Amino acid sequence: MERVKIRRKKTRCIYVGNIPIGGGAPIAVQSMTNTDTRDVRSTVRQVQQLFKAGCEIVRIAIPDQDAARAFNKIKAAVDPPLIADIHFDHRLAIAALKAGADGIRINPGNIGSRRAIEKIIEEASAREVPIRLGINAGSLPSRILKKYRHPTPSAMLETALDYIRLFENLGFRQMKISLKSSNVLDTISGYQMLSREVDYPLHLGVTEAGSLVSGTVKNALGIGTLLLKGIGDTIRVSLSSNPVDEVRAAYEILRALDLRHRGPEIISCPTCGRCEIDLLRLVKKVEKALAGIAASPKVAIMGCVVNGPGEAKEADIGIAGGRGQGILFKKGRLVKKVPEQELAETLVKEVRKMVN
Repeated sequence: MERVKIRRKKTRCIYVGNIPIGGGAPIAVQSMTNTDTRDVRSTVRQVQQLFKAGCEIVRIAIPDQDAARAFNKIKAAVDPPLIADIHFDHRLAIAALKAGADGIRINPGNIGSRRAIEKIIEEASAREVPIRLGINAGSLPSRILKKYRHPTPSAMLETALDYIRLFENLGFRQMKISLKSSNVLDTISGYQMLSREVDYPLHLGVTEAGSLVSGTVKNALGIGTLLLKGIGDTIRVSLSSNPVDEVRAAYEILRALDLRHRGPEIISCPTCGRCEIDLLRLVKKVEKALAGIAASPKVAIMGCVVNGPGEAKEADIGIAGGRGQGILFKKGRLVKKVPEQELAETLVKEVRKMVN
């Protein structure tokens, strides 16, 4: 049986800074800082950490005018495109645009009057800056909630279409749309319906997903299911964790679907009673040492003689361990035996040699 081939829906292309979104461009990875935006030094440091991890677009919260003024300094000090995240006050969106934001994220439902939205659109249009319409199940308009009683996928869809029509009537089409819920099934259903209705690029995510483990599972299921159906142009894995973890999780989701590859793919066995080396310590040590490498070799770290040799041979490079030693493989060829205490250092050295 042949592998599943994902056929992505062709959407309009917009640009956030120099990053294309939609139109068949690679699925862009986003994250969001969790520092106090007014603390310029800390925020710049985190943006740089995210960029190093492979984040292509960084979103920054703008809660007040002090944060908007800080945004200007942050923008001048970093490389990746920055999106200003705005709620409640249209003046903050305008200030962020004037400070050089490459994109704006708003939820029109909490931004105020139609005139407030018009002012944002006028400023964004003049600067040719795109806007993300961020529809969230937790903040739907009261009339929609009255109609549907709950924030159902249909309620989110109607909200999104209403705002899309408003923006189109105002002559603005540089949009990407998100339609998020903390409920995975509602998120999937909502995006599927939205994808059938519009050709704007879609930003995928499961909002308020949770901590590192539970949040990664929810995002992998929600984002992964939609990507498998060809839906989605840019993603953010929302986690109650270090934002760098969001970037790593995003690339693992993309890698699993063979959509994008970044960083070494480490394949390791779950361990059992047959394992005769300290595999968990070995995997952690190798993973930490290889963090930051952009190349994506397949690295196998196997702990027993059942599947170990076979998996190691199929990888670009790998080891199969047992009884205090391991066998090093490269491209399916047995290279040498290595004592257990030298396995991590040897494997890291060989991987670096390979990618360089």
